[in-house]
Amino acid sequence: MKEIKNVDYGLEKIFKGAKDFLPLLGTDYVEFYVGNAKQAAHFYKTAFGFQSFAYKGLETGSKDSVSYVLKQDKIRLVLTTPLNSKSTINDHIVKHGDGVKVVALWVDDARKAYQETTSRGAKPYMEPTVETDNDGEVIRAGIYTYGETVHMFVERKNYNGTFMPGFKKWESDYNPEGVGLKYIDHMVGNVGWGEMNTWVKWYEDVMGFENFLSFDDTQIHTEYSALMSKVMSNGNGRIKFPINEPAEGIKRSQIEEYLDFYEGSGVQHIAVATNDIIGTITEMRKRGVEFLSTPPDEYYKAVPLRLDEHNHELKEDIETLQGLGIMIDADEEGYLLQIFTKPVEDRPTLFFEIIQRMGALGFGAGNFKALFESIEREQQKRGTL
Repeated sequence: MKEIKNVDYGLEKIFKGAKDFLPLLGTDYVEFYVGNAKQAAHFYKTAFGFQSFAYKGLETGSKDSVSYVLKQDKIRLVLTTPLNSKSTINDHIVKHGDGVKVVALWVDDARKAYQETTSRGAKPYMEPTVETDNDGEVIRAGIYTYGETVHMFVERKNYNGTFMPGFKKWESDYNPEGVGLKYIDHMVGNVGWGEMNTWVKWYEDVMGFENFLSFDDTQIHTEYSALMSKVMSNGNGRIKFPINEPAEGIKRSQIEEYLDFYEGSGVQHIAVATNDIIGTITEMRKRGVEFLSTPPDEYYKAVPLRLDEHNHELKEDIETLQGLGIMIDADEEGYLLQIFTKPVEDRPTLFFEIIQRMGALGFGAGNFKALFESIEREQQKRGTL
C-alpha cells in the first residue's frame, strides 16, 4: 500500500522509490487560447464564480495579445486572445477552437526543470526566460507534451507582484461570489489511436511520473463505445494527468468525437475540487452551467451496493444528489462525489468535472458506464455517436 498524506493541494501520494528528479509544487495556472478573452472572462466569472485577478494588454505594453487572469482559491485561469491576424495564437484557435494551450507547473527551479526534461527527450517550447519588474522576477521555461499542448515551468519564489511581470492588477466592479471551487484535482488528456502507451512512457521517462491506475476497454465501455485510460502522477501526487485513447466499439466514442472536433490531441477536461459539491452545483446550475443528464433511478438505487462498507460514512442525502445529477463512487479509502459539465463551447471538446473527495483516491471507476451513457445521449443529439 502506498503511503498517503493529506495536504492543502489535495491528496498527496508519496511513491516509495520514485525518481523525483522533477519536484513539482502544484499547478500554477492553466492558459486557454480563445477567440475573445474579454467575453470568455465574463462567462467564467458569471457561471463558475471566478474573480478578476490580473490583466495584460495594450494598456500594459502588450501589442500582439491580451490576457485576462481569473482566480478562485488556488485555481488560476489565463484567457489569451491575439490582437492581430499575424499572431501564431490564431493558428491554434483556427485549428482547435477555444482550448487549453498551457498547463503551467509551479517549480522551485525552472532552469533545472527545463534541463532535466529536455535532456530526457522533451521537445523545447521556450528556453528559460527571466521576466522582471519592480516586484521581482519570474523565470519560465516550457516543453511540449501531447498535441500542441505545453507544460510551462514557473519559478516565482523571487516575485511579490500580483501575477507576473507584464501584468497589472485587474480592477473590476463585477466580481460575483465564488461557487466553492478550491484547486485543480487532475487534468485529462485525449490522445490518438494507439498513442496512450507512448505518452505514458513519455511522462515516465521525461517527467518521472508513475502510472498508478489503469483502465482498459473492458472496464470503460457501453453497448456502443469504449476507451482506455492510464493515470499518471508525479512523485508527490500533487499533479495527476489521466491519458485517454479511443478503443474499438460499434459506434464513435466520446474520445473519437473530441479528436475529430479538436483536430488532434489535447486537454479533454479539467477536474476542480470542492468541499461542498451540493452547494457548488446548486449555485452553478442557478448561474446557467449545463451538466450532463442525470443517471437513471436504477443507478441511485444501487448506490448502497456501490458504497459497500462506506455506506455509514455517506453524509449527503441520496435524493438530493440525484436531484442535482451528482454521481457517487467508492474505493478502499472512502467515497467521492462527481459531476461533469457539458462542453463549455460550441465544439464538443473541453468540459469540466466538479469533484468532492471524501477519502477516495480513485477517479470514479464505478461511474464510468453511467457517465459514458450520459455522454452518448448528448452525442446522439449532436448526431456524432
